[in-house]
Amino acid sequence: MMTEQTGIAALMADIGRRAKAAAMVLATVSAGDKEAALRAAADAVWAARADILSANAQDLEYGRDKGLSGAMLDRLMLDEARIQGIVDGLRAVAGQADPVGEVLAEWDMPSGLHIRRVRTPLGVIGVIYESRPNVTADAGALCLKSGNAVILRGGSESFHSSAMIHACLVTGLRAAGLPEDAIQLVPTRDRAAVTELLQMTDTVDVIVPRGGKGLVGLVQREARVPVFAHLEGIVHIYVDKAADPEKAMNVVLNAKTRRTGICGAAECLLIHEDVARTLGRDIIQALINAGVEVRGDGAVQALAAAVKPAAEADWGCEYLDSIIAVKSVKNASEAIEHIQKHGSNHTDCILTENDVTAAEFFARLDSAILMRNASTQFADGGEFGMGAEIGIATGKMHARGPVGAAQLTSFKYLVEGDGTVRA
Repeated sequence: MMTEQTGIAALMADIGRRAKAAAMVLATVSAGDKEAALRAAADAVWAARADILSANAQDLEYGRDKGLSGAMLDRLMLDEARIQGIVDGLRAVAGQADPVGEVLAEWDMPSGLHIRRVRTPLGVIGVIYESRPNVTADAGALCLKSGNAVILRGGSESFHSSAMIHACLVTGLRAAGLPEDAIQLVPTRDRAAVTELLQMTDTVDVIVPRGGKGLVGLVQREARVPVFAHLEGIVHIYVDKAADPEKAMNVVLNAKTRRTGICGAAECLLIHEDVARTLGRDIIQALINAGVEVRGDGAVQALAAAVKPAAEADWGCEYLDSIIAVKSVKNASEAIEHIQKHGSNHTDCILTENDVTAAEFFARLDSAILMRNASTQFADGGEFGMGAEIGIATGKMHARGPVGAAQLTSFKYLVEGDGTVRA
């Protein structure tokens, strides 16, 4: 007798087999066919926008009933402008150069061998993500562009939105004559499907988790398939004593308030003590006026009555909400040490006009993305010219930073001789 669990296991095994078969086809399809599929998918998304918005309304109702925060509901919400963004992202990826087959290096050896190192697809990629339905399109597009089949497992909150977007991707595949199994969406909210996906070493080559600390931690603990680490975005901004006041004010407000629920949103502000009572006070008051809850150390609490005392847990917290931790520091070195202790190697920023201080910040910190005088909300593959991204990888193996199509490839060596034998 088949139990629910064995039913999920059989479902996922079938999805894996079909994905592996599709990946073998994708490895050799033309760049033109992949581009055509993505352009057709973009057209399908725009044509179906009313249905996508209707599905998204169901998801928002589910999210509200589930008690999601305002910031998480914002991540989930689609409107016509965001759907246009999905369409633009699909078209941008379609227009990029095809990474598969790109010659990374080429050389001749004295033995007579001619050697090329070329990009090749990874195979089958499993993407596990929360809330944001646009990831369905981004991940599907990037995996297809890089010649990989993908198994998408979206969050329960975005179930209906993701299903509608996935249907548009399949429409694109069908229009270009590519295997529909190249982009599959797990058709259940059952968490057992995630457990199965993490164990599918025979059919899945890599897992990409995109979500909060709980999801990423679960994946890293339970996965037998290799994982592209994407830890939480504990994003710091350090306001140096040599910061330009106008630039600093604009960057901090944008980095925190533009969208609080994305991984590039600022979560901790470090202020040089020499400017704490001037520029620092002005920035803190502007954040408070913008509706941000400020939690500070003793020095920061003295700057504004509305500042709440920071607990130890606030240092190193990813709020994904209108909350920010603020600390006064003696100098850039203390700011760097704080980030080294409490950061997540995602994105960190310095605001300064001093080139030497900026160089020290860049040299001593090892975050995937380091910025100077620019909003951390730019920590995004689209803003890096990648068209879209599958996530921000914070590990050091294989891919790091925004993961676009090129980062979803490996390489192989093509070695040619002419009856060449080794002495």
